[in-house]
Formats: sequence, C-alpha cells, structure tokens
Amino acid sequence: MSDKVFPSSKPAANGTATTTATNNPPTAPTNKSHLYNPTSRLPYRPQPHTRRHRSRSGRNICCCFCFWTILTILLLLLLAVIAGAALYILYRPHRPTFTITSLRIHRLNLTTTADSSSSHISTLFNLTIISKNPNSHISLDYEPFTVSALSDGNDVFLGNGTLPAFSLRKKNQTSFRNVVVSGSNDLDVDAVNSLRSDLKKKKSENGSVMLKIEMDTKVKMKMGGLKTKKVGIRVTCDGIKGSIPKGKTPTVAVTTKSKCKVDLRIKIWRWTF
Repeated sequence: MSDKVFPSSKPAANGTATTTATNNPPTAPTNKSHLYNPTSRLPYRPQPHTRRHRSRSGRNICCCFCFWTILTILLLLLLAVIAGAALYILYRPHRPTFTITSLRIHRLNLTTTADSSSSHISTLFNLTIISKNPNSHISLDYEPFTVSALSDGNDVFLGNGTLPAFSLRKKNQTSFRNVVVSGSNDLDVDAVNSLRSDLKKKKSENGSVMLKIEMDTKVKMKMGGLKTKKVGIRVTCDGIKGSIPKGKTPTVAVTTKSKCKVDLRIKIWRWTF
C-alpha cells in the first residue's frame, strides 16, 4: 500500500519545491523574560579597594617613622646618661661651700607712726663670708652676688648688699670681710606683726632676733677643656641668732649653729666644649 503524498499548500515558484523549509525545524519564539526580569539580580562581585591599600601603606610609613624617632630619642638619652655618669666618675664634682663666720648688727630699728598707719625699719649689718671650692679638678667662676638679710621664719626683708665677682681655683678658698648689708624701707601690717614679737624684747637682757642670709649669683665651672654655661646658684644661711643693739654699740650675732645650703642646678645637656 502506497503512502499518500500531500502537496504543499503553496506551489513553489518556477515549479521547484522548497526542500530547505521542510528540513530546518521551526525556531522557538524568543522568551522576553530573559531579556528583562526586575526580580533577577546579577551576583555581587567585590571590586578591589585601592584606596584602602593606600591608606594602610600610609599608616605603615607613619608607624615606622614614629618608631625610629622614638628609638633615636631613647638612644640620645641613653648616651647623655652614659656621658654624665662618665663625667661624674672621672671628676667627682662637689658643691661649693659657704660659711658666715661673723655677723655684727649695728642697727635694727623699727618705728611706727602714732596712728599705726605705717611702719619703717632701718638696718645695718656687717658680715664676714668664706667660700671654699672642695673640687680637685673643677674651677669656679662666680658673677657678682646679691646678698639679702631676712628674718628667719617669716622672711621679712631687712636689707641687701653685694659681693664682687671672683674665681676659685681647685682646692682653694677666699674670704670677704666687712660685707655691708643695709636697708631702709616701709613695712606692711603683716610684716610688722611678725617682727613685733621679737623686737619688743629689745629692752630685755636676752632680747634677740633670728636672721637668715641669702646670696644669689651665677657660676661657670671649668674642667680642663670642658666648661659649662652659667647656671643659677642660691646660698641660704639660716639659724643666725643676733641680739638687738643698745645705743651705738654693735652686737655680735651667734653664727656657730648656722648652716649654709647651696642650691646648684646643673643639666647634663648644657656641657659644651
């Protein structure tokens, strides 16, 4: 039994059949959902953060700079400590010493007006001072001194004077005689009240006043080729007991129990060649 052949619905042009159409399968219609779908998202792909890497590298540079700066400072401090220790062991520096061997009170008068509105004090002292340099390898060069007399305990200013500049070689000493310290100034109420208890004893046989002497100057030290810059120095001598003079005869203060303290500020990094 033979198969039936159905003719195509459209006759081929020029009497020829289009066999290509029958051989290729029909193409499916394009699915538009693949072209645009608002619910579908592409997977997230992180991008390289170049700025973060740059900031990290900048932080590393800053940390390295701080580390080396701190390390350099610590090394310099260590070298300064070692140099100071070597100088101390080599030269064995000692503070200079000062002694007040004599103090005479020629005048110590306090006058007050009738209405107690103002007070005036007049003083005159005569001192003998000895300065020693106990160092075997250090010489001292002093600038002029400012000498001040105060009441011991309440620090009421009584007068001032000066000492000339001088130098002390190694293991040497010098003395100054007839150093005049005088004053004539007005006092406020607080200063008068603090002095009145002592000065009221003027008429008594054992009337006395406690005194303190302060000396301020600058000193330069020399050790062979080394020398320092000028540094401040203050000498404080307290515990001086003086009697109020009667008439024109001066009284001699007791200085055997007085102690002189020297405050000398030296910094290692001030050493110069």
